[in-house]
Amino acid sequence: MDKHAIVVRGGLVLAPAGKCSLQDLLIEDGKIVAIDAPGFGVSADAEVVSAADRLLIPGLISSHTHSHGALNRGAVDDKVSLEMFLTGGASGAESRGVKDKYLSTALSAAEMIRKGCTACYDLSAEFPLPSVEGISAMARAYRDAGMRAVVAPMIADKTIYEALPGLLEALPNDIRSRYASLSSAPGTATIDACAQILTNWDFDRRWIRPALGPSIPLHCSDEFLTECARLASEYGVPLQTHLAESRAQAFLGQARYAKSLVEHLEDLDFLSERLSVAHAIWLDDDDIERLAQRGVRVAHNPCSNLRLGSGVAPVRKMIENGIVVGIGTDASSTSDGQNMFEATRLASYLSRIDGFETEKWLSASDALHLATEGSAKVLGFERIGRLAVGYEADIVFLRLDSPHFVPLRAPLIQMVFAETGSSVHTVMIGGRIVFHDGKLLTLDEGLLRRDAQEAALRLDPANDVALAGAASVARFVGMFCAAQGCTGHPLRRNLGVVCEC
Repeated sequence: MDKHAIVVRGGLVLAPAGKCSLQDLLIEDGKIVAIDAPGFGVSADAEVVSAADRLLIPGLISSHTHSHGALNRGAVDDKVSLEMFLTGGASGAESRGVKDKYLSTALSAAEMIRKGCTACYDLSAEFPLPSVEGISAMARAYRDAGMRAVVAPMIADKTIYEALPGLLEALPNDIRSRYASLSSAPGTATIDACAQILTNWDFDRRWIRPALGPSIPLHCSDEFLTECARLASEYGVPLQTHLAESRAQAFLGQARYAKSLVEHLEDLDFLSERLSVAHAIWLDDDDIERLAQRGVRVAHNPCSNLRLGSGVAPVRKMIENGIVVGIGTDASSTSDGQNMFEATRLASYLSRIDGFETEKWLSASDALHLATEGSAKVLGFERIGRLAVGYEADIVFLRLDSPHFVPLRAPLIQMVFAETGSSVHTVMIGGRIVFHDGKLLTLDEGLLRRDAQEAALRLDPANDVALAGAASVARFVGMFCAAQGCTGHPLRRNLGVVCEC
């Protein structure tokens, strides 16, 4: 990171309130130290960066992704629900070595930077256990790319067949016998491995921070969740889990615990300001209030929620209850990319799906706030997500000659509702330019492409048997989980779901 002064001249700066004006920014030691009228005086040795004809916005921040999904791009069928996807979730990563884990994260980071994303919260899976070497390789990829990241091993102590009550019994006999004996690594071994990761963390926490990612509450025993919370508290790191992502999760949680997933986690004392939850779709008003009372934050993932048919999260209700909400991309395997511009636009559009209460819609300003300052709070980074004095100089330069900015009337609206990432000209993170004029300056994208194609040709045959087995059971899992929505359980009525079965 350069410590000399940098002055960004003549850009149209997007202020926190959403208004734009031509201003210059002075950056020292990677932080914004002044924002003022164009042409203000700086030291003679300051580096000058031109932002003429550029809209300057804070770097977008993904509050939830899975970098292991980058090497699985294109491997997920176009008609699968969440639980169908999860039957083969481990199969695509079982044969990966440390170099593959670095590669997948580097691919994900490269795309995020190209799409104006400067920081992310990454839950990455390793099998059978998380490892210091694997998680360090992922963290190193973000460091090499020049991004900020929270990196969490995604962990559980139950398979999907153990997790969903009644699933095994619903499978045909031949399939049931094949999957009844499957098991995850013992919870104690996983917790010990995570303790080693946290103990040996040697990355600069201004840039790369550790966390824990207990995958899905139903996939974790109560003892395992309690141990995750204890370990996170002991090491002072955050937690992230997937909460009530699908209707089946919500119903089966009620069946297992005789209460909602949120109530159960509260009874375990798992809910806290340390925790963020991804998706959080199938919640009732009481659940939302409980999350708010305990300071839990939410990562909203509109792209994968639509791709997997999971539903639409009640984001406006969360905000009205004081919950901090960020926006995430989720994995490239389930969102088909790492485009935070797309996720931000969809977050606004999906808020309009219920009808005509326009005052409850997420405006362009609301959506951008969630994708920047909201996500920053989910990550736990205090000084990113805003172009303001004292904040890190994480800045995206957008070309104003792009068609959707011509004619220029309302830069914020035109950016949130029309930008695809095609206008990204320059990306600066911590005062360092990492992308400029179509070229990533920190990673060799040509080499990444060659390595990724080689890895796909090597890994796909190695995983063929496991993937074929998962595909054979996925249809039955999908049918079982779909049926859970037609049970007439009281939770259905609380959610206001209309069954058309």
